[in-house]
Amino acid sequence: MEYTCVDTFCGAGGMSLGLSWAGFKHLLSFDSDYHCSETMQLNKKYFSHQKEQASIEEYLNGKLLKRINVKIGDLFLLAGGPPCQGFSVQRIGKDSDKRNDLVYLFFKLVKEAIPKFFLMENVPGIKGKRGKSFLTSAISYAEEAGYWVHLGVLDAQDFGVPQRRKRVFLIGERKDFSCPSFKFPKPTTSEGFRKTVRQTIEHLPPPPDNCFDHPQFTHHRKDKLSELNKKRLQALRPGQGRENLPKKLLAECHKRDANSIGHRNVYGRMSWDEVAPTLTARFDSFTRGLFGHPEQIRSISLREGALLQTFPIDFRFFGNKVDIARQIGNAVPPLLAKAIGKQIIKCYKYQQKKKELLFVKKNN
Repeated sequence: MEYTCVDTFCGAGGMSLGLSWAGFKHLLSFDSDYHCSETMQLNKKYFSHQKEQASIEEYLNGKLLKRINVKIGDLFLLAGGPPCQGFSVQRIGKDSDKRNDLVYLFFKLVKEAIPKFFLMENVPGIKGKRGKSFLTSAISYAEEAGYWVHLGVLDAQDFGVPQRRKRVFLIGERKDFSCPSFKFPKPTTSEGFRKTVRQTIEHLPPPPDNCFDHPQFTHHRKDKLSELNKKRLQALRPGQGRENLPKKLLAECHKRDANSIGHRNVYGRMSWDEVAPTLTARFDSFTRGLFGHPEQIRSISLREGALLQTFPIDFRFFGNKVDIARQIGNAVPPLLAKAIGKQIIKCYKYQQKKKELLFVKKNN
């Protein structure tokens, strides 16, 4: 049995990589972002399948199945993480966001292809005020299309990822049997045994002072810091944020109590012996969170961010610093995707075993 897969909204390939580690055979990965497409092209060691720059609209109306030469119902898994910024609780502005419509298009593609399973990943905000109606409608749509839908929230730190990162997963299990059998994976790394920042990045040498890549480690480079930001980092110990800074080093907007304005962990350092905070699309700047190196006077490097997301150390990214940070920060950690993928395959094997037992019982 080949566990075939198509990864929509594939980004830099975190989901694709993790699913391949779980045993899936990718037929196609695509994303509308040119930089993401080029990143996947750079990593032929990890991706031998077709990678394309394309929007999901380009594969609707039967075009996906024609592109991968697969009949309706024969694809094993359709996966994807439609852009989540519209559901983010940190976003400022109106609740409506055109990017939210991409969730509907994902489920439209599910209904056209009718894969054995589907997998959708998104931010916890999709369960909140801005996303609840989309989520409810999507689940109803999938159920009407013939799926049992399983909703769960997983934290990446529970699955070997050295980072606090909660994400919502929707797993669709086609109703080929009389009752559902999928169950979300149980944590593999409990509290006290989680991989730390120290275990993940301490082995790397300091990046060059000239802000170029380290000669042995691609994307391991320093960010340019102002003299004021250098002083801020010098004043902080590992794990401390802006509320630990002396007032003279605070920006005017941060001189109010952190409890009243939030964002207590901007201008901060990571802790060596804890998991990292959730990496965002701007993790390359310590002014955006606890993204300062635990000891050195710098933000963590792009390479360190990629390692904290569990990308391999030789995985390469295409684009400038901002492009690469965005790709890394938006990625599904491969180890988390692997855990979900293995559980989907386990579910299918259980279904098949039950089917065989019923056949034997019927014929005896």
